[in-house]
Amino acid sequence: MQLQILNDEILRLKKEKNAIILAHNYQVPEVQDIADFVGDSLGLSQMAGKTEAEMIVFCGVHFMAETASIISQDKKVLIPDLQAGCSLASTINAEQLREWKSENPGAVVVSYVNTTAEVKAESDYCCTSSNAVKIVNAIPKDKKILFLPDKYLASYVKAVTGREIEIWDGACHVHEKIGDLSLEDAKGAYPNAEILIHPECGCSTSCMLKSLKYKGSQNIKIFSTEGMINHVRESEANEFLIATEVGILHRMKKDNPRKTFHPASEESVCEYMKMITIEKLYNSLLNEEYEVKVPRELALKAYLPIERMISIC
Repeated sequence: MQLQILNDEILRLKKEKNAIILAHNYQVPEVQDIADFVGDSLGLSQMAGKTEAEMIVFCGVHFMAETASIISQDKKVLIPDLQAGCSLASTINAEQLREWKSENPGAVVVSYVNTTAEVKAESDYCCTSSNAVKIVNAIPKDKKILFLPDKYLASYVKAVTGREIEIWDGACHVHEKIGDLSLEDAKGAYPNAEILIHPECGCSTSCMLKSLKYKGSQNIKIFSTEGMINHVRESEANEFLIATEVGILHRMKKDNPRKTFHPASEESVCEYMKMITIEKLYNSLLNEEYEVKVPRELALKAYLPIERMISIC
């Protein structure tokens, strides 16, 4: 089916079923272009909580659809491909977290939103990359913090806040592949570019420390995906080197057609995010597949740390 016909059918079905389409910044361009809202984990969670639509079609990975179900228990939440998982979320399960908590009595558990509903239910706070520092700073200073599952984001937060944080050894396989980005090489290749780095990247902590050490350099900045989007829009710079999943470049180019963007690594592609295609989105709306429903009792437990996050942010 041709793209325009697919788009027309998706719009018709969306209206007929009172549905909203939410898409993450890493989705393929065709899906981003048809979505009602494109954003990061926090923005998508907030949108899922306030929409009046009866159905949410979540174009992202499975934990994101679970989060939408937790927040909007009265909505029907669909994901176009059930196999769209998350390598980071799979690095810890609820049993492992319970054991970690037992080894650290009295500690406060901060779970990155890239976790399953079961892990969220065992947590005290959720966070996203855009608000992790704010969440940690809101916790009493005498409390030890267990931060999971991303070790790079946790290291970044620990360095910024100076807090006592125990770190789970997990990572996103896409961001970890970016590795130790050489700032000097990047500056040599793109001397006029601002370097924007996601805190999940393997290079984030070293880059942050270098940028703090060389305070005269304004070219290195660490942002969440939505933080990158907002910064690019407001920045006077015309060229950017982007260290995160390459899907975000589509939105950046679309919003800023006169600016130039380079990926830090062409290999920074999340195969799970790319499982959602425009054809699968159409089939999901047409056949109302595949539903993601978090059981009510579990959803109530998992909602508490999300609610604490949203109340702070």
